[in-house]
Amino acid sequence: MVNAYRPPRANHRLRPSAAVYRRRRIAAGLLGLLLVVGLAVSAISLVGGGGSKGGSVSPATTLKSVTTTTTKLGPATFVAVGDTELGNSPNLPANPAAILAPVVSALKAPIVFANLEGTMTTGSSSKCASGSTNCYAFSVPPSYANVMADAGFNVVNSANNHSHDFGEQGVSDTSAALNGASIKQTGLPGQIAVNDDHGTKVATIGFAPYSNVNNLLDLATAKDLITKAKTLAPLVVVYMHAGAEGSTATHVTGQEETYFGENRGNSKAFAHAAVDAGADLVIGSGPHVVRGMEWYQGKLIAYSLGNFANFQNFASVGTMSISAILRVTLSATGVFASGTLTSVLLSSTGQPAIDSTGQAASLMNQLSSADFGSAAATIGPNGSITPPASP
Repeated sequence: MVNAYRPPRANHRLRPSAAVYRRRRIAAGLLGLLLVVGLAVSAISLVGGGGSKGGSVSPATTLKSVTTTTTKLGPATFVAVGDTELGNSPNLPANPAAILAPVVSALKAPIVFANLEGTMTTGSSSKCASGSTNCYAFSVPPSYANVMADAGFNVVNSANNHSHDFGEQGVSDTSAALNGASIKQTGLPGQIAVNDDHGTKVATIGFAPYSNVNNLLDLATAKDLITKAKTLAPLVVVYMHAGAEGSTATHVTGQEETYFGENRGNSKAFAHAAVDAGADLVIGSGPHVVRGMEWYQGKLIAYSLGNFANFQNFASVGTMSISAILRVTLSATGVFASGTLTSVLLSSTGQPAIDSTGQAASLMNQLSSADFGSAAATIGPNGSITPPASP
C-alpha cells in the first residue's frame, strides 16, 4: 500500500499573510508610543513632586516654575497723648468712659499710647501714708484698664513718679489689669512693649529719672535697652517722663532740670542719645504743660504733650489746660512720612475736648521756634507737622 502522506521539508516555515504583518507593525508602534508617554509622565511626577487630586497628574501644574515672594512691610501709625489719670480713689467719675468720649475720634489708630500717671489697684497703703507734704498718690480701680482699652489705647507707660504710689501691690495690680485688657505696658525695669500696624512691629520703651523704672539718668543702660528694642522691631519709639513741672516749665532748657529737689533729667540730652541709639521717634510728658518739637538726625522729638486727662487731680488753668494728641506715620525703615497735632483743651475738672481754635498747635509752634531755631518742627494752624527745609 502506497502511503499518500508526505512530511514537510525540514526548512519549511509557514509565512503570515500581509495583513498580519500590518497589524503587528501597528501594535508595535502603539506599544512604543505608550512607553514614551509613561516615561514622560513619571519624569513630570518626580520633578513636580506629585500629582493632582485623585492621583491624576497635570503637567501644566507640576511644571509651573516656583516663585518666592517677600512681603513688603508698610508704614506704621503711632498716636500718643500725655499724662493720663481718670480719677483718684475714692474721688472717681460717675462714668469714667465719658471722660474720654469727646476725644475718642482723634485716637483712632493701630497703635495708641498714653502715659499712665498712677496705678490701677484697690490697695490702700500708699507712699503718702506718713503724711509727708507735697505728696500725691493716684489710684483708680483695675476695671479702668478696660475703659482705656475701649477708648483705643493699646500701650501705656509706667515709667514715672506715680507708678509705685501704692508699693509693689500697686505695681502688680496695675500690670495685671493692663494685661487683662490687652494693653501692652512699658517702663518697668527692662520692660519693652511691642505692638504692630498690619505686620510692621513697633517697640515702645518708657523712661523716667527713677531707679525703680527704666532710668533715663543711667544713660548707658538706657542705650543698651534701646539697642535691644531694635532687635525686636524695626521701629522704636522712646517715651520720656522728664523735666520740671508747672505753668512756667514750657521751655526745653538743654540742662538738668529739678523739681521738689529731684533731678528730673536733661530731656534734650536724653532725647538725642535715644535717637543716636536707634530711636525713630521720641515723645515726652511730665511737665504737665506742652513743650516744643525738634528734628534731630531726621527724627522727630516731641518734648511734652502736657496733661491729657486728670479728673480733678491737677490744675487745669492757663497753659496747664492746653494739651495735644500727636499722630505720626513712619515708613517701615523709620523715615518720617507724616505727622499731625490735634489741639486739646482740658475743662476745669480735667476732661479733654478737641480745641477747634488750635491753641496747642500755635503754642507748640512758638516754643519750637524759640527753643530749637533751624531744627524746629513747623506746626501749621491745622496741626500739620513739617521738618525744616533742606539746606
